[in-house]
Amino acid sequence: MSWPVTELDAVARMRVLAAALPGAFLAETVLDAPFERVWAVAADLENELPRLLRTIRSVRIVRDDGEDLVADITGHFGLRDSFDIALRPGWCVMQSGRVVGGMAAVAEGAGTRFAFLGALRVPGTRPLGPVLSLAGRPLGRGMHTRLRDRVAGTDD
Repeated sequence: MSWPVTELDAVARMRVLAAALPGAFLAETVLDAPFERVWAVAADLENELPRLLRTIRSVRIVRDDGEDLVADITGHFGLRDSFDIALRPGWCVMQSGRVVGGMAAVAEGAGTRFAFLGALRVPGTRPLGPVLSLAGRPLGRGMHTRLRDRVAGTDD
């Protein structure tokens, strides 16, 4: 007997990750730009992530082993942490002991479907899941708007 097999694209995998993390939020959008242009901006973590995600003040890559990175990320609200990062074309997951973040992108027609994930990794998060998910939506919408502007070159 053979089992059914399916392949998940990067955005579908990010949906699975969001479903598995208590209190995670996932925001998706379709950008009117080719995958290569969208991912070039999104994957430039040191330069672009602080522009895209307003809770981050700086990102400094301290170890680069190809697709596996370590970064020191400092936030505007006092968060300063070291993040292990898996960065591949169309896929980025960043995690510390307290936070998980992710981005995924796939070509969709002439544009790009882009997903942004955020979750807390602290005890007691599960009961707050629906509240945290709701609270994350404006953060995701803001990131999508800034990404759209950066890709179009209209925010310089």
